[in-house]
Amino acid sequence: MRFPPKKRLAALISALVLPALVLTGAGSPAAGAGAPAGADPVVLTDSGAVRGDTTTLTRAGATQRFDQFLGLPYAAPPVRDLRFAAPAAPTAWEGIREADRQSPACLQFEPTGVREEQAVSEDCLYLDVYRPARTDRSAKLPVMVWFHGGGHTQGTGVIYGGGTMAAKTGTIVISVNYRLGALGFLAHPALSAATPGGSGNYGRMDQLASLRWVRDNIARFGGDPGNVTVYGQSAGGSAVCDLLAMPSAKGLFHRAAVESSVCTSTRTTLAAGEQSGVRFATSVGCTDAATVVACLRKAWPGTLIANQANYQGGSKVGGSLLPKSFSEAFADGSWNAVPVLTGTIRSENRLTSTALAGITAHGYTDLVRSTYGAKADGVLERYPLSDFKSPWDAITQVQTDSQRACPNNQAAQVIGARTPVYRYEFNDPTSPTLYGFRVPGEDMSNGHSAELAYLFDFTLGEGPLTAEQERLSDQMMRYWGAFAHSGDPNTGRAPTWPVYGAAHNVLQLRTGGASQVIHTFEADHHCAFWLG
Repeated sequence: MRFPPKKRLAALISALVLPALVLTGAGSPAAGAGAPAGADPVVLTDSGAVRGDTTTLTRAGATQRFDQFLGLPYAAPPVRDLRFAAPAAPTAWEGIREADRQSPACLQFEPTGVREEQAVSEDCLYLDVYRPARTDRSAKLPVMVWFHGGGHTQGTGVIYGGGTMAAKTGTIVISVNYRLGALGFLAHPALSAATPGGSGNYGRMDQLASLRWVRDNIARFGGDPGNVTVYGQSAGGSAVCDLLAMPSAKGLFHRAAVESSVCTSTRTTLAAGEQSGVRFATSVGCTDAATVVACLRKAWPGTLIANQANYQGGSKVGGSLLPKSFSEAFADGSWNAVPVLTGTIRSENRLTSTALAGITAHGYTDLVRSTYGAKADGVLERYPLSDFKSPWDAITQVQTDSQRACPNNQAAQVIGARTPVYRYEFNDPTSPTLYGFRVPGEDMSNGHSAELAYLFDFTLGEGPLTAEQERLSDQMMRYWGAFAHSGDPNTGRAPTWPVYGAAHNVLQLRTGGASQVIHTFEADHHCAFWLG
């Protein structure tokens, strides 16, 4: 998810609250399904025992039963000397830690990735685990590890419930918090000197640490550490792309799903990131080269947030953690080759370009000419206002096709030459938008992030899904779950989802039982024009 700014920032800065974590003094626990029938499940992790709970959730009249273990620490709190540092191992505990409460979201650097009441904190490196109810530790279920979106500046794993997916598909679903904004992605020469692997990728280090936690612990929950799917959307999809290029991630996952992101897009270099980091440090008052690291580690969080625009965000390429971009690693064969599922939403920029709502016909023409230069006449010819509901609808489709749909499709062609790729387009013209994003009088369906409510027990949607939408949700969960099981999303039910391949097969996901394989994606989005 990539969200435009809204007026929630002050509330988020002031909400740095860490809910209490309850420990008991109970003795040594049984693991997994060895607990007495009806007792809450207890699992022994490397750090200590955790007690989850077995619960049910009803969607569209169908009830699913699952175990959930919430707020599990996969790293130590990244505060004080661990701010702007690689994640450290969590502190072990005695007795049983109650895992029935989610952690706060990580500190938000932009204000619309969570609801106003969401607690946020720098102490946020926790994950949530969902599995089918009473899973035995010997089950060896496939594991799905989710990295949320939000432009690397906002969002949280705690809004992505995985219980329904886990129960329906026989998988273990894990949703991860990772550091955001400057805390996750600030590069600076002094920080690089103090950080093995280089600075600018603390959020990526968190994600890598979560995968190592999965490797070391998930078998005790009944999962298979030899069958892990990493998946993410938007900035989370970029994380998956980086993991595909990261040497130290090799062997930690075995399939990858990239939603609404483009692995072949350009990444910021570490050198460029460090230059911008010097400007950022100056803007927050850290100007002494000898003390800049200590100064940044002591800076008030609100000051860091207020200067968010003064550095280059996102991951940085060039240090030993991420020495090459995905494109570079793919080209020389050093990438982590696994099957890939990838796709986009029909009109992504309806969500990301809400600031343009109300644009006039003249404004549309002027914006096209100022943005697309020599291509402008071709844009206006292919996207005439008569084909759209409003000038805003037209410009958001232009942006979708040029920025997201066609580049993602091109990446699928490139990657598909070396590994199985399954490509989709989500196209539900009834889909709800996100909480707080409704533009009066405009069609907000099929915008960026629209698929999330269909894949998760999602709490940032503007409302529940209808019965028809739930049918599509069931289909999508089963496709994604099947991919996690075997690297092939087919479930034995219609429609069959073929590899993208030379035929450029794209599964269009629609409500009303209308999902089907199409071969018109490139024509629908004018990809020959945009990529020519």
